[in-house]
Amino acid sequence: MAISQRLDMRQGTSLVMTPQLQQAIKLLQLSNVELAEFIEAEIERNPLLSRAEGGERDEYAPEEVAAPAKREELSLDDTSGMNEAREAMDASHEDLYESGTNSDSGKTADQMAGPSAKTDWSQAGSGGSFSGDDYDFEGSVSSEKSLHEHLHDQLTMSGLSLADQLIGARLIDETDDAGYCKVDLEEVASALGADPANVEAVLQVCQGFEPTGVMARDVQECLALQLKEQNRFDPAMAALIENLDLVAKHDINGLCEACGVDKEDVRDMISELRALTPRPGSAFSSGTTIAVVPDVFVRELPNGMFAVELNSDTLPKVLMDKAYYAEVSTLPMRANEKEFISECAQNASWLIKSLDQRARTILKVASEIVRQQDAFFAHGVAHLRPLNLKQVADAIQMHESTVSRVTSNKYMGTPRGLFELKYFFSAAIPGTAGGDAHSAEAVRYRIKQLVDDEGQNVLSDDQIVEILTEFGIEIARRTVAKYRESLNIPSSVQRRRRLKASA
Repeated sequence: MAISQRLDMRQGTSLVMTPQLQQAIKLLQLSNVELAEFIEAEIERNPLLSRAEGGERDEYAPEEVAAPAKREELSLDDTSGMNEAREAMDASHEDLYESGTNSDSGKTADQMAGPSAKTDWSQAGSGGSFSGDDYDFEGSVSSEKSLHEHLHDQLTMSGLSLADQLIGARLIDETDDAGYCKVDLEEVASALGADPANVEAVLQVCQGFEPTGVMARDVQECLALQLKEQNRFDPAMAALIENLDLVAKHDINGLCEACGVDKEDVRDMISELRALTPRPGSAFSSGTTIAVVPDVFVRELPNGMFAVELNSDTLPKVLMDKAYYAEVSTLPMRANEKEFISECAQNASWLIKSLDQRARTILKVASEIVRQQDAFFAHGVAHLRPLNLKQVADAIQMHESTVSRVTSNKYMGTPRGLFELKYFFSAAIPGTAGGDAHSAEAVRYRIKQLVDDEGQNVLSDDQIVEILTEFGIEIARRTVAKYRESLNIPSSVQRRRRLKASA
C-alpha cells in the first residue's frame, strides 16, 4: 500500500480557553482579599485603569426587588448604565465565557464594577494580558498555617455533622491567638438557635484537636486537658490545678493540705505542671492575620422577610479613564504603541464587565442559598435542609462548576454569625411516604439528640430507625450506625456498659 499525503477539511466544535475566559473564571473563585490584590496589580499594569474615589457616586444604588411567587431565578430590576452586561447576565450566563469572545473595543469607559442590589422574600415561603500567570497571590502572605486554619482543617475531618460544624466554626472563630475560647456558650447557642448542651458537646470535641489544650476556656482547663492526654490527671493533680494561686505563692504546706500528699509529691507535681504549655496557640504563626470579611449580608426585616445584599466595601470600584484615553488616542504613535493602548482599553473594558458579572453571580447564588435554607435563618441549625450544587445551579440557570467556584472562599454575614457559603450544602435523606427530604446533617443532629436524651433507656440502632421513621425520615439501620460513628457515639452495648459502671 502506497503512502501519500493529502489535505482534509473537518468541521468540529471546541472550547478555546481565551485569556478573557481564563480571567473570568479566575475572578469568580478569588476571595475578596485576593481580588483586591489582583485589582491593584492590574491598575499598576494598565494606565487606563484607576480606582474610583470615595466621593464618586456608584450608579448601582440598592433597590428593592419584589419576591417571586415561586422558587425561580431572581430578577434584578434594570438600573442606568451597563445594560449590555445586564442583558448578557440575564440572557445567558455562559455568554461571558464563549470561545473567541473579545471585549468591545468601541467602549472606552464603563461604570464602576459591582452592583449593590438586594432581594427580599417571605420567611414563610421559604496593562498586559489578564491571564495572571505571573501574579503570585501567596507571595504577600506567609506560608505558615495559622492556628485558626489548623483548627478549621481538623474540624472538616472531625466527622461532625454540618450543623455541629457550623457551631464548631463559630467557636474556632472566637478562639484567640493564645488558643483560648473564652466566648459565652449561652450566647453562641442563642445566636445559632442551638441547644446549649450541644454547643458544650461540640466544644469538647474541638478541645480534642491539636495542639493539646487548645480552645480551653481558662488556664485551669487548658492544663487539665494536657494532663488528661498524658493520663496524669488524678485527684491530687486536679486539686493542684484548682489551687494555682497557692502555686504562684510557693505555698508548699498549703498545697500539701489541699492535695493530700507530702512535700516531695507536691514538688514533683509542680515540675510536671511547669512542663506544660499555658499558651497552646503560641506555636502558630500570628504575624499575618487576615480578618474574614463577608461578601454578602443577610438581615431580617421587621416584616419577617430576609434581605440579601452585597457588601459594598468588598466590591472593587474600578474606572476607565476616558479623558486620558481620548487624549492619548489623538497623539502620533508608532504601530506597537497604538496596539498597546488599544489592548489596554479592551482589557480595561473586559475587566470591569467581568467584575460586574462576578458580583451579580455571587448575589444570585447567595440569594438562592438563603431562599433554600430560610428555615435555618429563622429557627436554627436543626432546620438545615438538604442542598447540593445542582439544586442551586438549576434554580438560577447556571452551571454547577460556576456555583462551586462562587461558594469557595466566599462568606455570608448573618444574624446567626459568619458562615462560608459551602457550609450550607449537605446530602439528602428521603422522607417516608414520598414526603420532603431531610438534610443528612439535620438527621445526624436528631440522632445525637435522641442519644443525649435516652437516659436509662439506651436506644439501639434499630430503635433509632423506628423513631426517625415516625418523624418521616426513611433511613436504614446501617446509615444510622454510620452517622452515629461519625458523631463519635459508642454503640448501644458500650453505652449500657458505661451506664452500669457508673451506677
